[in-house]
Amino acid sequence: MAKLRPLGDKILVKRVEAETKTKSGIVLPDSAKEKPKRGKILAIGDGKRLDTGERAPFSVRKGDEVIFTSYAGTEIKLDGEEILIMSEDDVLAVVE
Repeated sequence: MAKLRPLGDKILVKRVEAETKTKSGIVLPDSAKEKPKRGKILAIGDGKRLDTGERAPFSVRKGDEVIFTSYAGTEIKLDGEEILIMSEDDVLAVVE
């Protein structure tokens, strides 16, 4: 896999797989599946530059599973995998 290094307050996220069945057991066709708003952080940047010139620390870490906004980030394909590049501000919560 090619290497990507996010800049500033950007993070790289790989979506978790969409559910293939409903809770009641109905199998969903690909056209009915929503893209998950949940993913795993693959990499983080250096942090947002503050007015003082220092970098703000991240609230998330590499490996965290997160929930993000519906229209978060920019989707790219890297070695056949879909990866999202988004701002830390697009992350709503960390799944613990």
